[in-house]
Amino acid sequence: MHHHIDVITLTANGEPTLYPELEQLILGIQALKTGIKLLILSNGSTISNPTIQSILVHVDIVKLSLDCATHECFKKLDRPHASIHIDAIIEGMKAFRKYYDKELVLEILIVEGLNDNPVEFRALNTVLQEIRPDRIDVGTIDRPPAYNVKGVSLQRVIELADELKGLHVNIAYKKEHAPLPRYFSKAEILGLLERRPQSFEDVQFSFDNASKDRLSQLVIDKKVGVKTVAGVDFYIKNM
Repeated sequence: MHHHIDVITLTANGEPTLYPELEQLILGIQALKTGIKLLILSNGSTISNPTIQSILVHVDIVKLSLDCATHECFKKLDRPHASIHIDAIIEGMKAFRKYYDKELVLEILIVEGLNDNPVEFRALNTVLQEIRPDRIDVGTIDRPPAYNVKGVSLQRVIELADELKGLHVNIAYKKEHAPLPRYFSKAEILGLLERRPQSFEDVQFSFDNASKDRLSQLVIDKKVGVKTVAGVDFYIKNM
């Protein structure tokens, strides 16, 4: 096996958890690898199935999609099969989280006119507080989609992510994004971190140089700590 692999990712041209030999594949990879994490990317549609849950516990990082928390939004955005219901998916995620003690990551894709509003994100926040994933990845459309839908601005992504309180949220910044650094006092930094831990990338794009210096001093003073969650580093307020 290659010596410079950090993560092996299981995905598919479709939903990987529908593969009938998934358990044998996962156990076979786990038996071969050493010091490498195994990640699976799933749309979450099968997570309410106890058999799927029992298979996924063998994976080091499980990443599931959760774009909506309401039936109306889920039906419009994800266009599920009639047999798939968002309430069952959410309950499946809650059940899976109770005994899955590895890294659970949820992904939210923001689409203009569908889930790009505070009402939907507050509903998501309520659900996410119960699921308690290790990390939440929030982004928008950045390549041609299968349907005629549009993404939102990065500023809108940041605004909506702020509705997810006290959770480790990783925003997918675009490389060409022009940073708009802001001034933060020490009190404002602590308040910000109390509402939502900030990733290193958040700080790089959002803090001006003086604010970065204040953050560094807060780390030295042990008022702020650093926590790595599923491969992403976050600044957190120490209790």
